[in-house]
Amino acid sequence: MCMVIFAPQNEEGNSDVRLLFAIFAFATCGGYSGGLRLSVDCVNKTDSDLSIDIAFAYPFRLHQVTFEVPTCEGKEREKLALTGDFSSSAEFFVTVAVFAFLYSLAATVVYIFFQNKYRENNRGPFIDFIVTVVFSFLWLVGSSAWAKGLSDVKVATDPKEVLLLMSACKQSSNKCMAVHSPVMSSLNTSVVFGFLNFILWAGNIWFVFKETGWHSSGQRYLPDPMEKHASSYNQGRYNQDSYGSGAGYSQQASLGLSSDEFGQQSSGPASFANPI
Repeated sequence: MCMVIFAPQNEEGNSDVRLLFAIFAFATCGGYSGGLRLSVDCVNKTDSDLSIDIAFAYPFRLHQVTFEVPTCEGKEREKLALTGDFSSSAEFFVTVAVFAFLYSLAATVVYIFFQNKYRENNRGPFIDFIVTVVFSFLWLVGSSAWAKGLSDVKVATDPKEVLLLMSACKQSSNKCMAVHSPVMSSLNTSVVFGFLNFILWAGNIWFVFKETGWHSSGQRYLPDPMEKHASSYNQGRYNQDSYGSGAGYSQQASLGLSSDEFGQQSSGPASFANPI
């Protein structure tokens, strides 16, 4: 069933599926925005803050996400920031997805409207094969890097880890707790679609390879044992026929010579009888 979904048997079907999967990949990652909510209940209730909202989004430069929390020492508040910068893996993943989307879109147009140009001089299938191999590698690298980056994002935005940054929460007399944790379902989906794109592009390498003609040309020059056997058999029959015809010709020639000799021998007595 997976091969039916991921590897259609024609160029247009392959391109359409790649187009759709690329959209899902960069939309679920590049369009993400989430947040968490914390509460700090100080001994002095007037210093408490029970609704501390921390919002973050793509490209996950968390060290630039700042927020203020109470110190539980009067009205003073401290300014903190989340830890980590995971923009490189996220941006690389989205960039691969966007370029894969653009290439799939262009390939769909070429397959539909410029099929003759695509197959001219085998240049189109050759370029398509090279690009497919490159994108397969990029999807694997980008998805793996983003999976590791997402794991680090989850740790950096874990409410328990964020509470450890607050000085007020280091005092046992104050009560700190997480009110709302970030929802990461769409980011998990982006990782899944990233690896699905890798499987799709890698599986499509074989179909594009067959379009280049290298597969058929390679089979054309492979020796066929049946053809070789048939060739040797025909050659044997030809030699036998040639031998038979040659033998018959030689036999006729030898018979002809014998008749001549016989004629010469019979003419001898005739010439001898004339004088008599």
